[in-house]
Amino acid sequence: MGKRKTQRKNAEMLDSDDDSSSISSSSTMRSDRMSVSGIEEVEINKDNLLDEAVDALYEKRGSTREKALASITEAFNSDLQHQFVEKKFATLLHQCLSCIKKGSSKEISLASNFIGLLALTVGPGDNAREILEESITPISQASKSGSEPSKIASLLECLAIITFVGGVDPEETEKSMQIMWQSVHPKLGSNVVTIKPSAVVITAVVSAWSFLLTTMDGWRLSPKLWQESIAYLSTLLDKDDRSVRIAAGEALAVIFEMGSLEKFAAEAKGSSNGSISEGNKSKEGFSHIQGLRAKILNQVRDLSVEAGGKGSAKKDLNNQRNLFKDVLEFLEDGYCPETSMKIGGDSLQTSTWSQLIQLNFLRHFLGGGFTKHMQENEFLQDVFGFTPKRRNLLGSEHISNSQKRMYKSPNSVMSKARTQMLNKQRMQSKDRNFGHFAVNAGDEDS
Repeated sequence: MGKRKTQRKNAEMLDSDDDSSSISSSSTMRSDRMSVSGIEEVEINKDNLLDEAVDALYEKRGSTREKALASITEAFNSDLQHQFVEKKFATLLHQCLSCIKKGSSKEISLASNFIGLLALTVGPGDNAREILEESITPISQASKSGSEPSKIASLLECLAIITFVGGVDPEETEKSMQIMWQSVHPKLGSNVVTIKPSAVVITAVVSAWSFLLTTMDGWRLSPKLWQESIAYLSTLLDKDDRSVRIAAGEALAVIFEMGSLEKFAAEAKGSSNGSISEGNKSKEGFSHIQGLRAKILNQVRDLSVEAGGKGSAKKDLNNQRNLFKDVLEFLEDGYCPETSMKIGGDSLQTSTWSQLIQLNFLRHFLGGGFTKHMQENEFLQDVFGFTPKRRNLLGSEHISNSQKRMYKSPNSVMSKARTQMLNKQRMQSKDRNFGHFAVNAGDEDS
């Protein structure tokens, strides 16, 4: 009824010969035009500010570049800057790589964080592949230079993101995972002094490695390599730092979800058809795997009921208990934790460890920009099978016509990105022998 009354009132105003009605109508039209003009002006101002920030990346003063990187990152977190990326993609990427090569630890952290954000913004496709190909060597070199934990953590998180988005071949993901492990197990030369990695670095390595592991369906890795990686993660469950224990627990959950340990145990048990010596070795391998599983089960059980130590943050302790209770239930009964979180008026749900690890990693990486990206980033929506109410996209009066075309067109960046993502998933689902990855220096040299 209210709507009909409004329509009738407007009709009467248009039909009236009264001067005041005409003035009122003209004034409303001018106001509407001013409103639209105001929105466009704001968009132009935002682009101008971004242009200025990009120009500042060329400045010699490091603090100026740091401020510019922080400003650009904030803009990309608060809105998906597709149009700006179309104009400035190459400049953004290469200037950020320049910051990684010559900047301070803070500048490197900011630049690597933005490169990951840039990859998530463009989605799978040629641009994402270029980001990975151009960035992997500078990131690898920077992660080996210096020992600032936050810098190394930012670089490895960036590497995980750009590989997740831009990597098509499993060998590319394997290479990135090797670089990550080298941060805690560096290749040693005769003149190399080992530096014990900090808890921050170990947590970053294990979390990033686990994140990429979730994409590795179909790998046929050797039992030896899997056993060594699982044994290393088991040692991390005994570390003092709670963040390290949690990261290791999540990694083990993904490995067990893939069925790797059980598969290798079955292979060891069933490979005793050869000589007596081979049979004895296989029995030893099977016993070792079973013993390792039993050890991890006991560790998980203990961590799920751990009492808080002196100075222990209650929230962190509860997070640890809840995680390891879920891991214990999974190991004993096979149940994966099911989660649900509200994004706007919509619900994003996970039902596997892989999905949960991906969700947690991306939430951590995007921080305050996570909600915005989940509402508007079609690549992330495809990853999680999440479909938000379209009022936030095409139905929104605040979205520009050019942005609407970007989402609707079958030739758009996002449509092409969706196609690339689906192709990538199909390739990964094929049962192929994708080779091996090394866990430590000994594996890499063998």
